[in-house]
Amino acid sequence: MFDFDWSFPYPSQRMPVLAEDVVATSQPLAAEAGLEMFRRGGNAVDAAVAAAITLTVVEPTANGIGSDNFALTWRDGTLHGMNSSGRAPAAMNPERFLAAGEMSFNGWDPITVPGAVAGWLDLVRRHGTLPFADHFEPGIRYGRDGFLASPQTGSGWRRAGRRWPKEDHAAFHDTFLPNGRGPGTGRMVTLPDHARTLELIAETEADAFYRGPLADAIERAAREAGAPMRRSDLEAHRVDAVEPISIDYKGWTLHEIPPNGQGIAALIMLGIIRHTPVADLDPDCPDSLHLQIEAMKLGFRDAHRYVADPASMELTPAQMLDAAYLESRAALIDPERATDFSHGVPKDGGTVLITAAGRDGTMISLIQSNYTGFGSGVVIPGTGISMQNRGACFTFERGHPNAPGPGKRPFHTIIPAFITRNGEPVSAFGVMGGAMQPQGHAQMVMRMADHGQNPQAALDAPRWQVTEGLEVMIEPGFPEGTADELRARGHEVVEATERTVRFGGGQIIVRMPDGGYCGASDLRRDGQAVGR
Repeated sequence: MFDFDWSFPYPSQRMPVLAEDVVATSQPLAAEAGLEMFRRGGNAVDAAVAAAITLTVVEPTANGIGSDNFALTWRDGTLHGMNSSGRAPAAMNPERFLAAGEMSFNGWDPITVPGAVAGWLDLVRRHGTLPFADHFEPGIRYGRDGFLASPQTGSGWRRAGRRWPKEDHAAFHDTFLPNGRGPGTGRMVTLPDHARTLELIAETEADAFYRGPLADAIERAAREAGAPMRRSDLEAHRVDAVEPISIDYKGWTLHEIPPNGQGIAALIMLGIIRHTPVADLDPDCPDSLHLQIEAMKLGFRDAHRYVADPASMELTPAQMLDAAYLESRAALIDPERATDFSHGVPKDGGTVLITAAGRDGTMISLIQSNYTGFGSGVVIPGTGISMQNRGACFTFERGHPNAPGPGKRPFHTIIPAFITRNGEPVSAFGVMGGAMQPQGHAQMVMRMADHGQNPQAALDAPRWQVTEGLEVMIEPGFPEGTADELRARGHEVVEATERTVRFGGGQIIVRMPDGGYCGASDLRRDGQAVGR
């Protein structure tokens, strides 16, 4: 097995939770909702789905009923992948966006079919043990009776009030800003429309959303706005069971969802960095950071060039992860000098992640997002459904595999992660936050595999993030002189003044050698790990 160093070398606001049933997510009330399912006799999938539904209420600044989701689930000795990301409307006109070279992040243009609701149903039917409606009870309760806004949620809510003017986004203001501004930290919030919609989804096992009155409401709002989304687009949505892709890193196998997600960038990075002496270096020293940053830029270069809807990809994931190819890519790294490998330009995002694991051995990493905060700013009147803006992740370049198209899935930033060793489950985890996600996955794996850092310490550690060209951002907490040394090698270093969600927000659960689990939660988010 493996032995962690149980010291805590970085400033931390959290301690790990050690228990037989564990849930970790970005909002405490949602974590407790997951634990409630364990108490009812449910498994980790039931816990994760209940937490995900509750998060649409208590953390609407990062996800909603109009989100997409993905999951990696370990059950009965097998790792199962789920892709419930939505597609562009069948009547979408890609020429309009290709001619302009861009798509707005706001309004109906970037809206793709929401897949999260179908994802919840698929997970419960395939892997859960409790009735579908049970998972909705905590979320309905908080929407109807109210909850106190947590610090980061309250802060994000206030900012959202400035993003969308009321004259253009009346339904958003009526739903989320009824007093003209978002609730601050500790303020009581009720979302009655949201509660009624969750009740309807629960009663009809999601049918109301894709084939019933909620689908009709979405089409009606789209028609009034002159947008192409129709009920038939919702009816056509399907959840795909997908085979995870993976790479071995010194005995630790990292698994990711295959494209259209960006998880392959983390796999490429690890496949490259294993050809360097990084394991022999201090994880926070400039020599190590330089090698990691260069490998990550190479990973992004390929991901942003080739990842798209699987039906449109020019290369297979196997070709992109070919061992000889990755070794040749590693040879491009100059250990003394930063190189601009012309990787793509990462985009920001807002996301929630739930990890759960139970005493029956079931483990899950479930991720859900509206993309940027509340998403598009479009709320379907009277429903609480905030629509995602995932279509903004298309590449507006003619001939690119990720170019927009009718019925097509865009490049996706949200990615769950899972680790095995020798075919046995070790960890369900993830690091939320746009392009930080694959970078966070790789950094977490290296800290645990190369340096034995325990899960909480690996989350607490300072992070770096490549952005564009030679630019790299670093958090406070690295040894003095690190930024200057990286600059001397040609990196354009931006030093953050504090550790925030700009560098991601992670959740992790690790299976312990003697049974039970260690759950940890990122200090950069409001969340926590809970257990019993």
